[in-house]
Amino acid sequence: MHIRFGEGAGARSWRVRGLEKNLSPDVLKVNVRIAIASADGGAFHVDTLDLYNAKQRGHFAGQAAAETGVDERHLKADLGRVLMALESVQDEAIAEVLQPTPTEKMSEAEQSDAMALLKTPDLPARILADFEAAGVVGEATNKLVGYLAAVSRKLDRPLAVVIQSSSAAGKSSLMDAILSFVPEEERVQYSAMTGQSLFYMGQTNLKHKILAIAEEEGAHRASYALKLLQSEGELTIASTGTDPATGNLITQEYKVEGPMSLFMTTTAIDIDEELMNRCLVLSVDEAREQTRAIHKLQRERRTLAGLTKKHEKTAILTVHRNAQRLLRPLAVVNPWADQLTFLDDRTRTRRDHEKYLTLIDTIALLHQHQRQIKSASVADKTIEYIEASLADIELANRIAHEVLGTSLDELPPQTRRVLASVHILVQDKEKAQGLPQRDIRFSRSEVRSAAALSDTQARIHLERLAALEYVLVHRGQRGQSYEYELLHDGAARAGAHLSGLIDTAQLASTNSSSRGQVGQFAAPSRPQNGANAGDVRTTETTGSSHEIRRAAEMQDEAPDTRATPTLQARASYPQVSLQSLAA
Repeated sequence: MHIRFGEGAGARSWRVRGLEKNLSPDVLKVNVRIAIASADGGAFHVDTLDLYNAKQRGHFAGQAAAETGVDERHLKADLGRVLMALESVQDEAIAEVLQPTPTEKMSEAEQSDAMALLKTPDLPARILADFEAAGVVGEATNKLVGYLAAVSRKLDRPLAVVIQSSSAAGKSSLMDAILSFVPEEERVQYSAMTGQSLFYMGQTNLKHKILAIAEEEGAHRASYALKLLQSEGELTIASTGTDPATGNLITQEYKVEGPMSLFMTTTAIDIDEELMNRCLVLSVDEAREQTRAIHKLQRERRTLAGLTKKHEKTAILTVHRNAQRLLRPLAVVNPWADQLTFLDDRTRTRRDHEKYLTLIDTIALLHQHQRQIKSASVADKTIEYIEASLADIELANRIAHEVLGTSLDELPPQTRRVLASVHILVQDKEKAQGLPQRDIRFSRSEVRSAAALSDTQARIHLERLAALEYVLVHRGQRGQSYEYELLHDGAARAGAHLSGLIDTAQLASTNSSSRGQVGQFAAPSRPQNGANAGDVRTTETTGSSHEIRRAAEMQDEAPDTRATPTLQARASYPQVSLQSLAA
């Protein structure tokens, strides 16, 4: 910024740099240079100072007067005018940063495409189909949960996500793919954070936004602040500073408002317990079939079809970003909340239960343009809200079985998969040798081959299984090879199941006029899977006939949405059904 005072040989030219960094109304620290034009070449003085600090202004004027020969009174008057001009520019910059991006900036076609997406009858399946079209294969549950966690940033208590996998499994690619569906102005991404950085981020810089950190190790120093911001919804710190008027040390308070949704990746098998019970832990699929699918996609990107999809991906992401801009932070009321059930056998389920309820709220919030927006008067204020449906609860149950069930499992997902491989290995040995399980022995080398692990990974997982008494070590002393016996005689499931959730078929049978028409939610022709008031026992959900039937009913009942060129092009995209979540 350049400002000039006077004319002719004695004109004073002021140049100011660094104003764009001052986004706080309490600070105006800039680099200022004053130059005096004269016949012998002129003179100048340059320094960096806070124009709101009277002592620094006086020192600058005195030094500039000595070097340029201009009367100090004129320089102080110039500084005052420069300060007033910079203040107006700074106020405009702060207002522009704090003002949310208006949806009016969308064209009518973009807004129509975004609204058509939000009104899609089977919206979760459409989201998964768009992920596939954008080049993200597999990981159906992880993609949907990540998308819902991103939407939850508009709630008062958002979801947080930690993506866990071994090195090179694709955890960062999965997080980047999920974040690419979120508007740029509503996400903040860092590679690492220092211990105090969160406390000085600005009062509203993270409010209802996503904070994404590349690796959990990079945020280790800031872990306390992250946990506190998730639990309390805000951060406050008292720090020592200098009073600009007197120069004395005073206590200054800094505040960072939430809530915010946290995204993070990690390669650690044993995740910090304090972090894990605050987040949804997603485990990347490391199966051979997934690797084969990724290889196929990588080869396809080098073809003409892959080049075409790369350009279509931009249109898909634009529609989803605009759709998320159209979502309003409405309150969500769950008419069936008093009938829901959850495990209560350990204290950490107090937080997991909140995650489960938030998951239902997020699904309802995502469907807000397909629901009636109601209002209620509370303390002379009108609050707008939408109601959760049985379909929202059913989808949340299906996700909770896999995601929350895994987090409550005593074995990490990677170790659980190794245990399943050991079961298969032992069963094959039983058939080949004709011996019972208690007489079967296997080596670490056989486990490495069966589970396709490195020696280090095999050792870590087998040590964990031995510590939890899933396997028994028979040999392994100095000079001897390791030999194990499988003690676990239960089903070696690779997935997880969360007991204690009530079946939506039981909720659908509830006869309550305040909960709308429930006749459309017909109970499936399978045994109920859930708890009632007197019996909190559940059986594992294995079928999805009700889910498939409900999805078909929604397709038949839904009105046709307007087709635009962008949406018509989607007809060729791969169709992903929600059945994949139950697979």
